[in-house]
Amino acid sequence: MRFAVISDIHGNHLALEAVLNDIADSGIDHILNLGDHFGGPLEAGKTADILIKQKNMLSILGNHDRFMLESPVNELGDWDRPAFQQLSDEHLKWLASLPATAQFENDIFLCHGTPSSDSVKWLDTADAPIGMRMRQLADIEREAEGIDASLMLCGHTHLARVVRLSDGRHVLNPGSVGCPGFKDTRAETYIMHTGNPSAAYAIVEQRSQGWDFSLRHVPYDNLAMAEIARSKGMRDWANALTGGWIS
Repeated sequence: MRFAVISDIHGNHLALEAVLNDIADSGIDHILNLGDHFGGPLEAGKTADILIKQKNMLSILGNHDRFMLESPVNELGDWDRPAFQQLSDEHLKWLASLPATAQFENDIFLCHGTPSSDSVKWLDTADAPIGMRMRQLADIEREAEGIDASLMLCGHTHLARVVRLSDGRHVLNPGSVGCPGFKDTRAETYIMHTGNPSAAYAIVEQRSQGWDFSLRHVPYDNLAMAEIARSKGMRDWANALTGGWIS
């Protein structure tokens, strides 16, 4: 069994197209999509047009997706309001049809943040003001209690990482397709940046010896997307899309 894992597209349709082309070139049939499809100042509508046509993709909701479904537009933040305004009724109907979590092939569990929350970071934690650091193994394993799967998939932090638990199970975060850096000011301010503007995703293969992981970084026209963010006054987005850093 071989499949691709994507997450956190955040309206970056050019990054999504590059990743989908790379997946097709790799001969992969199944794609698991961990949510946060649209939130941001980029091209939510074009991204939605691409996603709703995918026949071989299992998608779930992310926290920004849920915000757009649950909140009045005037209460949405500066990421979600411009994205919501680009979405048609057809796009929103597709979004509302997605589950919060999912199971694939009985042995693979999908969530956005953790199994119990789409807004909690599973493998990393905020380390204000400089970024994020890896959580303690005991904390990571606590989130996996009660999950009957040898492989668990999460997104949300935009940081690609694979963690092996004490019992031999694995948790994978494929990184972000479309958003390589952000500044979070909701509680204590911290910055997350990857230092690489390429579109990130993962290829996973189940072999006789166990799970095999390939973390991919695909180049695309990131400067075009940076210019869209810059034209909308989103300087942090523009910086992250240009070079993978928040200044």
